[in-house]
Amino acid sequence: MKKTYILSLFLSIGTFLILSHVLFQLTSYLHPVVLVVVWFCIYMFYLISLLLIRKESIQLSYSLFLTFILFYTIGLLILLFLRPNDQSYDSINLIPFSTIAFYLSGKVDFLISLYNLAANIGLFLPYGILLRVNRASLLKIIIVPFAGITAIELLQFFTHRGSLDIDDLLLNLLGIYVGCWLFPLFRKIVKIPSL
Repeated sequence: MKKTYILSLFLSIGTFLILSHVLFQLTSYLHPVVLVVVWFCIYMFYLISLLLIRKESIQLSYSLFLTFILFYTIGLLILLFLRPNDQSYDSINLIPFSTIAFYLSGKVDFLISLYNLAANIGLFLPYGILLRVNRASLLKIIIVPFAGITAIELLQFFTHRGSLDIDDLLLNLLGIYVGCWLFPLFRKIVKIPSL
């Protein structure tokens, strides 16, 4: 098991270094903590992949799981709200799929499009898993994410730390629901005794 952690660490650092030039360009307008979040996501990708390949699992207490979610949330809030002041965040898009269509139109560099769409989905996966770990009802799985992400979008707009975009809401919700869908895979590799 220790080999899996070490191998994941080396693979994630190597991948991060190889992609660093591109990552620095893609994230230059964001708080530097985004690079830590990106590296952590790469590390988790390798760790999960190796755990599945080797048919290993991690024992994790519920409180430790919540601690990981708390630190992840702090990192995400820094990413969402502590942005450089030299940018304008006054745009509003209330037309569903228009921003997504713009990114997919080919008018934007492919890597920028991929990063923006994938980040809006991928960064919210853990919250879908959290909902399933807590055995949330279907009603909570629908209402809580919608209310939470709507609040984030409005706060970003009113604090001038992000634009108000319905497509961000849709992509973030998709991320949460993909996280819910991936929960059976999560349970294969993460064993929480209280579940």
